[in-house]
Amino acid sequence: MKTDEACPCGGGAYTACCGPLHAGAPAASAEALMRSRYSAFVQDRHDYLLATWHASTRPAHLDREGPPPKWLGLTVKKHSPDGERATVEFVARYRVAGRGHRLHEVSRFVREDGRWYYVDGEML
Repeated sequence: MKTDEACPCGGGAYTACCGPLHAGAPAASAEALMRSRYSAFVQDRHDYLLATWHASTRPAHLDREGPPPKWLGLTVKKHSPDGERATVEFVARYRVAGRGHRLHEVSRFVREDGRWYYVDGEML
């Protein structure tokens, strides 16, 4: 991405937002990790998605069936940190084959060795 290009997660310039995380910097919070994972979905960065998924729940690979979604935006509704664990409620909007959809989820995260990992999520 260009240095002045907006981050897909809506958090400012990509180079100051999700770019450093995609390059290997640790996320400062579960919300920052969730935003970087959304941006990774937008950019089709399967390696990053798998690397930031907790080993206890991480799939061997990511399967995508059908046409790829066009991601339209992200709204973080709630970030609830609790020490080494956290939840993030968000809504991600996307379009597939001309139809709009909303992914409303509460995701669970855990911090291990100074890094946040996505564990799983509950669809709302």
